[in-house]
Amino acid sequence: MPTRRRMLQAMALTPLLGACATSSSPGARFHSPSGLPLRRVQVSEDRVIRTIAGLRPFRSRGFVVKADPRGDKLFIHNYGHGGGGITLSWGTSHLAMELAMQSQHRRCAVIGCGAVGLATARLMQDQGWQVSIYAKDLPPNTTSNVAGGQWSPTSVYDEDYLTPEFVAQFEAAMAHSYRYYQNLVGPRYGIRWISNYTILPEAPDGEAFTDKYKKFYPQHRDLGPDEHPFAARWVRHYDTMLIEPATYLPAMMEDFYTAGGRIERRAFADAGELMTLDEPVIFNCSGLGARDLFNDAELFPIKGQLSFLLPQEEVDYIILGNGGLYMFPRSDGILLGGTFDRRIWTTAPDADDTRRIVSGHQAFFNAMEDPWS
Repeated sequence: MPTRRRMLQAMALTPLLGACATSSSPGARFHSPSGLPLRRVQVSEDRVIRTIAGLRPFRSRGFVVKADPRGDKLFIHNYGHGGGGITLSWGTSHLAMELAMQSQHRRCAVIGCGAVGLATARLMQDQGWQVSIYAKDLPPNTTSNVAGGQWSPTSVYDEDYLTPEFVAQFEAAMAHSYRYYQNLVGPRYGIRWISNYTILPEAPDGEAFTDKYKKFYPQHRDLGPDEHPFAARWVRHYDTMLIEPATYLPAMMEDFYTAGGRIERRAFADAGELMTLDEPVIFNCSGLGARDLFNDAELFPIKGQLSFLLPQEEVDYIILGNGGLYMFPRSDGILLGGTFDRRIWTTAPDADDTRRIVSGHQAFFNAMEDPWS
């Protein structure tokens, strides 16, 4: 039987043994700043489970949020978010809500059932309004379902078209949306914080979007070659939220129904048909449909194509900027993207783009170090 002295000696050695085990494990450069392992994505054509494409509603001058009285109706426009529809949905909807609250009405229609339409509807319900949604398509058949879901309001406008008025509106929407989404983080809405690694083509100059808006990108830092496992000279890290549309949109619809909302499947040919609705306030959240409904010739599509690989639970970080490619790890599969085709109206996937996206990611992750593999 061991003596008490020997037992105490053995206990004293335990921390030293633990330290030795820790020092032999993969180092900090194989972990995110939050301490999560950086595992290699397994990319190959035989792991692709689906390829889809969607059309982002883009305006060079940015989204539209404004009141538009017509006859006995008050239209409030909330459309044209480009690649930032999910990201900015709560923010622009908050601005649209403020416009509606200036009226004496408490009943409204929302046109569209994507991320923007649902956020608008929920905010108006929270204000005590009776809300009906009218939409041609419902989740999972909306443009919002064909989106990556990373919280980052980029690809929203063209720099040459910016005005001080739009920048003020954009920054207000960004701040509101950032706060609303934080309240929804968790499994019910499919939202989580996640590390992002941007692969830069050259040394950072401090002029990037994330430099300007660092307060929305925590743990923002540039990494040296010995601080990450990627075969790249310049790498930037920051955290964002990742919103999974396949979880988020059904949860939003459930909230809408629970609060007494009504949804009607209906298509409209023009603004004249919208005037026949009973509701006195009509939110136009029709996305690309606003081009025909309200003759907005500035609105055009940007095609985005995505391929999904089999899910990998061990992968929990985002890759951006890899020659225009990006990778988001979602529960419904590893999302691979890399197209931004202006004025393309077809949603048919392009085989050449599929090969480029898959092969580009395959080369990148094959060159990545993964000591656990």
